[in-house]
Amino acid sequence: MSQFPDDGNGDMLQAMADAGLDLTQSLALDFYLVFPNRDKAEMALNALTALDQPGEVELNFNDLEQWELIVSLTMVPEHATVTAKEAELDKFAKKFGGHNDGWGVMQNQDGDDEFADEHDHDCDDHCGHHH
Repeated sequence: MSQFPDDGNGDMLQAMADAGLDLTQSLALDFYLVFPNRDKAEMALNALTALDQPGEVELNFNDLEQWELIVSLTMVPEHATVTAKEAELDKFAKKFGGHNDGWGVMQNQDGDDEFADEHDHDCDDHCGHHH
């Protein structure tokens, strides 16, 4: 029986727990923001940098040929915290024509790279990921 809500984030947290990650400790989580083109992504990057948020932001051209910002934040991966952060970043990304596209766990944590490239999110019509 999962100890998490039955949604994409709950499933992801359950998988992390099953893999032996300690979810009571702060972990570096990567939030993915996807933008329609490089200009928009760079505008968002500059705006995010200007906010002086904790964490790192990296611009990446992913294998689906989308420009994405990877926002790395260290936080305790609680369902409510992660969900709220996703909503906040999604709202931010929408100003630049983008959207939040799930999150993952930094793969350099405790040598477990099972989640190296785990995009876990509720797919909508614009989703480019194939499950």
